[in-house]
Amino acid sequence: MTSGWSWFIAIVALANVAGAVWLLLANGRAAAGDVAANKTTHVWDQDLTELNNPLPRWWFWLFILTVIWGLGYLVLYPGLGAWQGTLGWSQAKQHATEVHAARELQAPRYLRFATMSLDQLARDPDAMGEARSLFANGCAGCHGSDARGAPGFPNLTDNDWLYGNAPETLVATIGAGRLGIMPGWQAVLTDAGVDEVIAYLQSLSSTPANPGLVAAGATRYATFCVACHGVDARGNQVLGAPNLADTIWLYGGDTGSLRTSIAVGRQNQMPAHEALLGPDRVRLLAAYVLSLGQAAEGGGSNGPAGGG
Repeated sequence: MTSGWSWFIAIVALANVAGAVWLLLANGRAAAGDVAANKTTHVWDQDLTELNNPLPRWWFWLFILTVIWGLGYLVLYPGLGAWQGTLGWSQAKQHATEVHAARELQAPRYLRFATMSLDQLARDPDAMGEARSLFANGCAGCHGSDARGAPGFPNLTDNDWLYGNAPETLVATIGAGRLGIMPGWQAVLTDAGVDEVIAYLQSLSSTPANPGLVAAGATRYATFCVACHGVDARGNQVLGAPNLADTIWLYGGDTGSLRTSIAVGRQNQMPAHEALLGPDRVRLLAAYVLSLGQAAEGGGSNGPAGGG
């Protein structure tokens, strides 16, 4: 906030307080019970005259007390522009204090979980019950209540991983977040080149494509795409580059979606959650995602932040 706006807000706030005091004093001058002094010029039905009686004294002083309380508030708390108040209160500080208090209160519950590995947590019913609640409150908005994701939001119920499924990797993904960027290649490839690369990628996932375009696309892939996605197009988990040789696509594998991904590019972000949830909850969520992957290996379906 600039100093000009700060002074403007402070002046307006204090002027309102002063105006309220003036209004109270101006309407409290007439003597109670003095009908002649309190008469106004408002007359109805010829002889019904409106009176301007002052407020009862107890009511008047009650209003004065509220004005005093308001001035005290403006001294102690923010309210006069950039003035922070003598107590130094802020919403951010209060939120941090409440979060700290909540974590202290819940610490005993998480104490047992802190000594367990992610694999042990993934097999502990009590831990997974807590983790399911955390997922429903913090993750389902993007990944869905069934964890199957949506276009641009990875399906967590398969075994396709952008950054890998090592326990420390899952903790890093949830705690610190990820930022994935696919640059647009329209200017480099031109329309014809984009069509060729699309055909090549579709051939990798057994989608029928023009053989001539596939051959040309393979050459372009080897020139422009291999550095990130690998010679075999199976991606690079260090970079978060997706596997292009399967049928799992983060934004869709149809021609239109692939054209946008290659020509225009994509940017996807997994926000960091450690500051909000704390390390104990992050580990529980990582274990929950790991449990989904274990279920997939056993015949179910699950996986973490993956998708081509």
